[in-house]
Amino acid sequence: MDSLFLRNLAEHQALMSALPALDDAISTAGRQLAALLAGGGKLMFCGNGGSAADSQHLASELTGRFVNDRRPLAGLALSTDSSALTCIGNDYAFDEVFARQVAGLGRAGDGLIAISTSGNSRNVLRAVAVAREAGIYTLGLLGRDGGQLRSACDAAIVVPSQVTARIQEAHILIGHTLCGLIESELGVGQ
Repeated sequence: MDSLFLRNLAEHQALMSALPALDDAISTAGRQLAALLAGGGKLMFCGNGGSAADSQHLASELTGRFVNDRRPLAGLALSTDSSALTCIGNDYAFDEVFARQVAGLGRAGDGLIAISTSGNSRNVLRAVAVAREAGIYTLGLLGRDGGQLRSACDAAIVVPSQVTARIQEAHILIGHTLCGLIESELGVGQ
């Protein structure tokens, strides 16, 4: 009998072999995100649970560095301000924790990367709706069939898996690729 690790590894490898189909969508998204940054915009990230952690990880790759030393790029994870999250969640609703931050911090020319393994997170959907109303570009980094976010976002990258852990593993690979494409497009890394 295979160990749990070997079963997980087999699932991971099978999913990775399906990801080349996402190459065009990832390349297009990377160019769009770089153009927003080049135009003076910022990239905001949101998600819940592991997707919140991925949001923080990817935003830090922009404000810190990804591969090479370079100027900081404007990246912001909307899941990191515990006072904002608890205030908005308490005074309004948890569904509004990202939307109100997008409304207060975002502007046309910015981007919102909405990360959700199901594509149906209500607070992420609300953030996307507010962003689109404000002229903010929205990119869904999604899983399964993309859920409601697939059609709610300007563009979507959907990882074709039903397994949350495998989707999150692919999201980090895709997120790192987007960071590399941003640096390449801006001529500031790699």
